[in-house]
Amino acid sequence: MRLLQPAEWLPPRGYANGIAARGEMIFVGGQIGWNGAQEFESDDFIAQTKQALQNVVAVLKEAHAGPQNIVRMTWYIVDRDEYVARLKELGAAYREVMGRNFATMSCVEVSRLVESRAKVEIEVTAVLPDAP
Repeated sequence: MRLLQPAEWLPPRGYANGIAARGEMIFVGGQIGWNGAQEFESDDFIAQTKQALQNVVAVLKEAHAGPQNIVRMTWYIVDRDEYVARLKELGAAYREVMGRNFATMSCVEVSRLVESRAKVEIEVTAVLPDAP
C-alpha cells in the first residue's frame, strides 16, 4: 500500500487522504457495537465503537488480514456532537483496537441505524497484497 498525500497539504489527523493498493480485496459489512451473540453490552458511544472495531478485526482475521490491510472506512454515527465532544476517548479506543493504522475515512451522521440501540456502524474495505 502507498499513502497518497499531496506535498502541499497539511497531513490529516487520524485518517489518510488516499491509499493506492493492489491485491485481494476484502469487504466488511457494517459492524455495530454488539458482540458475536448480537447482544449489546453497553449503550455508551465509545464502548459501542470499540466493539464495532473489534468486530471488524474479527471479520478481517477470517481472511488472514488485520487493521494494517484496511484502505477505507465509512462510519455512520447517530450523534455528531457526541462524536466531536469525545474525539480524545474515541482516538484512544481506536488505537487500542486498530493500532496506528489509519485508512481513508468518511464519517456521516445519520438519523438512526437499523438496530435501534446502535450508535455507530462501521464498514471497511481492506486489501491483502499480492504475494511477491
